[in-house]
Amino acid sequence: MSLPELPAIPAFHRRVATRAIPVRVFESLYGGDRWAFLYESLEAHGDRGRYSFIGGRPRATLHIRGQRSELHTSDRIHVENGPPPDVLRRLIRTQPDVPPVAPFCGGAVGYLAYDAVRWTEAIADGKPDAIGAADACLMFPSEIICFDHLEKVAHVVLFRAEGHDGRLAQIDAALRSAEGVERRWIDAPSADSMTVRLTPGMSPADFEAMVVKAKEYIRAGDVFQVVLSQRFEFPLSVPPLRLYQALRVTNPSPYMYFLGLDGVAIAGSSPEVLARLSGRKAVVRPLAGTRPRGATPGEDEALAAELRADPKEHAEHVMLVDLGRNDLGRVCEYGSMQLADVLTIERHSRVMHLVSKVEGWLREGCDALDLFRAVFPAGTVSGAPKVRAMQIIEELEPVRRGVYAGAIGYFSLLGDMDLCIAIRTIVMANGRGYIQAGAGIVDDSVPRREYDETLNKARALMRAVQLAACPEFVP
Repeated sequence: MSLPELPAIPAFHRRVATRAIPVRVFESLYGGDRWAFLYESLEAHGDRGRYSFIGGRPRATLHIRGQRSELHTSDRIHVENGPPPDVLRRLIRTQPDVPPVAPFCGGAVGYLAYDAVRWTEAIADGKPDAIGAADACLMFPSEIICFDHLEKVAHVVLFRAEGHDGRLAQIDAALRSAEGVERRWIDAPSADSMTVRLTPGMSPADFEAMVVKAKEYIRAGDVFQVVLSQRFEFPLSVPPLRLYQALRVTNPSPYMYFLGLDGVAIAGSSPEVLARLSGRKAVVRPLAGTRPRGATPGEDEALAAELRADPKEHAEHVMLVDLGRNDLGRVCEYGSMQLADVLTIERHSRVMHLVSKVEGWLREGCDALDLFRAVFPAGTVSGAPKVRAMQIIEELEPVRRGVYAGAIGYFSLLGDMDLCIAIRTIVMANGRGYIQAGAGIVDDSVPRREYDETLNKARALMRAVQLAACPEFVP
């Protein structure tokens, strides 16, 4: 059975939103809904901090497992078996009549799991999946509110044919009630004070054995680098949205997101774009190399200089930039690609990274789905060469990755796409929270240090879990 077309005839409404806080509007309108999304940026870099998006009440939801796609509409479930990218392409085909009032004003929102790589690559699939998340889960919201923080307005996009006036009144009330000033929490709990404990999915010895085996493959010439990860879990004692509100405090990032997906919730604070398409311009921004922020401006500059001069960090970063150029080269016009930024320092609230930007012009006949297939998954969460690294990951890691290292974002009716890499992310399902963290393994990696790196990354997210559990925390 083929999937039906989703008509796209939105109505647009503009509202003044001088001081409305998007997360508060989201809580008011969608806090109790099973399907809803919130995308925002809490650290402005370029245009990334200009817009926030919230929405819900989907017209349809798409669930993909393997080659089986299910489109759930209000009255039935439509099933199609076949290549998922082709299914997605039909559902999110460009709508030339949709006015570009904002970067995202309709389309598909959600995640594509790391395991979606099997749609196009011959990677084995034999590991257990404790979470049970689909390979992709996307909603087609009937309501979207785009906050333009530069113009101080909110664009309200409604796809339903009737009932606009009553819903607009509710949205206006939510915008008014959400006006105010963001609360600032300075003292988030430290790792040493945590009462909610992480349960690792493997022992230190087991993880270190994975590293040793990976280094054997590296020395045999199979790969230059492979990213190995482990999963941690903890009992979920607070509502998922409260945990996201705490994550905004403890780890503000360029890509902040909260997704409610019918029993599965995802809260994340990713620093890294997977790929972005605006018009015909395609962008990837490899991020590799990290240092903590300094306590003083002088210390901060010294750490930045140390990061730039570190030969290991430099070599790994250049390798991943080359991988990004090769990925873009599969779908971009010959001669159009360029390095817009090279080995720049990008500072965030708690860490700094080495970042480069590669951009090019998408070839005629290629679209957002072609770009996604070309770059997915990112080399920073798989390795290089990418396919062989993923085969090693499948062999060594004990569980299916699921959402971790996949992509979160949107495909728009304008043909655009903005996806970040699903790292620094908490998946919540069945009363449990799941965190996965990885480390890039190279020839001179020290197994225990790589284990400690994954543990430290997971603990950083646990600060949000601990803050959310504090009765004194008022978002």
